[in-house]
Amino acid sequence: MSETVPQHTTEPEEEQKWYSIDVHPYVFFISAAIILASVGFTIINHEDVLQLFERIQLGIAELAGWFLVLTMNVILVFVLALLVGRYGDVRLGGEYAEPEFTMRAWFAMLFSAGMGIGLLFYGVAEPMFHFVASPLAEPGTPDAARVAMDLTFLHWGLHPWAVYSMVGLSLAFFCFNKGLPLSIRSVFYPVLGERIYGPVGNVIDILATVATLFGVATSLGLGVQQVNAGLDHLFGIGQSPWIQVALITGITLLATWSVAAGLNAGIRRLSEINLLLAVLLLVFVLIVGPTLFVLNAFGENIGYYIQSLPRLATWNETYEATTWQHGWTVFYWGWWIAWSPFVGMFIARVSYGRTIRQFILGVLFVPTLITFLWVTVFGNSALNIELLGAGGIAEAVQENIPVALFLLFENFPFAEVTSGLAVLVIITFFVTSSDSGSMVIDIITAGGNPDPPLLQRLFWAILEGVVAATLLVGGGLVALQTAAIATGLPFAAVLLFMCYSLRKGLAQYSGPQGFKLPPYEHGRRLRTTVSYPTPPTFGRRRFLIGRKKRSRGESGGAQ
Repeated sequence: MSETVPQHTTEPEEEQKWYSIDVHPYVFFISAAIILASVGFTIINHEDVLQLFERIQLGIAELAGWFLVLTMNVILVFVLALLVGRYGDVRLGGEYAEPEFTMRAWFAMLFSAGMGIGLLFYGVAEPMFHFVASPLAEPGTPDAARVAMDLTFLHWGLHPWAVYSMVGLSLAFFCFNKGLPLSIRSVFYPVLGERIYGPVGNVIDILATVATLFGVATSLGLGVQQVNAGLDHLFGIGQSPWIQVALITGITLLATWSVAAGLNAGIRRLSEINLLLAVLLLVFVLIVGPTLFVLNAFGENIGYYIQSLPRLATWNETYEATTWQHGWTVFYWGWWIAWSPFVGMFIARVSYGRTIRQFILGVLFVPTLITFLWVTVFGNSALNIELLGAGGIAEAVQENIPVALFLLFENFPFAEVTSGLAVLVIITFFVTSSDSGSMVIDIITAGGNPDPPLLQRLFWAILEGVVAATLLVGGGLVALQTAAIATGLPFAAVLLFMCYSLRKGLAQYSGPQGFKLPPYEHGRRLRTTVSYPTPPTFGRRRFLIGRKKRSRGESGGAQ
């Protein structure tokens, strides 16, 4: 029997001013308070905070690492089951919905939002690390090189994209097909019912907001470390947390332009530029590097990954009694989970009109193959230098991870040009990550409103930069990893619950709800079309120059 979801048909709201604030009061202010309190605590206790971060990371990895591993595997199996199951032909938005973006633009936004900075940071560094400190092979040997690529593929392969697919699909289905607000809590309507409008729903959205912000801040921190390393490599400016804070300030200001420009003129255009510049780098390394070695390795890496996936994906170091995974697999799983509300909602927002099967094929497999190609070209080029060439990259990476990419370029012609281009790519990825992250957080904290006022997005974009800077000063890479794991762990339980709720919602689905999110016009803001009502939202409040006004189009009071 089909489930009945409350429908809300309202008139379009009046034109909002850029200085207005239109938020869900509990979700917005409690989330902001938690994040600002964390920043304040880190600043006040900056002398002792590094040891605290190390203890937190160790405790979570030892006690709950198994749970993160289990969560990622369950989600991957669930998504693959949806791909081949009977719900694959359900179209997001209804039978006659048409995609809003071209396939090229869609893939560019998926890749830029989903990986971006992280691949540039770890694409060379991670294989080098595993090559000289392999947990499963004798370090420095050809077998260690193969295992290094296996482990890197594990961390950047199907598992993270499965999480993004599940979260994005859940949000898109419950918004476009069930008529609920574009917010994390909406996914739980089949299980929680009307309680999603109350305190339970608020807690879910607060967890999503905090996890998203710290997940994005982790990526921004990694990115600015690499920008600093690249500029130091080119101009000798030095590397320090305070230089990185200055860089974060400058790049965050650049990100505010993208925020102000909107999705079409900002994120989409920068995503396409990102992809173009990244492809230029990849093609250059492939041509001037060990081309035949890389081409041979690509198919072999994928083959070994498929063979090793069941073993590596379920490996918990039970019998080895070691702690290697604490700084690698557990960190990655926590990081991807923390990123999932951000990437999932962004993917949902740009995936209107795709069928579930198209959605999963596009989100799970295409970016994974592109990621594998990137890691093979850069990682195997570095391994070739270590195994058959002059070497030196792996040793340097042990002391300074962010410099790995630029040391690779030193082995090829036009090193200064490619290093400068890499810095530019990292900066553009930084901007798109900050812009996309602030958009998603703003939607959640505005009760699912897909077009919140500009001032709110600026607030979140700036706060992301502040958190990244604080973590860098407070503890560097350890602080960034701890933030990802600590916020990803509680949200892992939410994701398992989300799988069950999505399955239940699909089983009860009988037809579309009759509205779609309005298209983007002039590259700036959403405008409601005449034939469709405004999407419903959760308990928003609008504040205009000291005057509080309840927003029209609410679908439930603030609880």
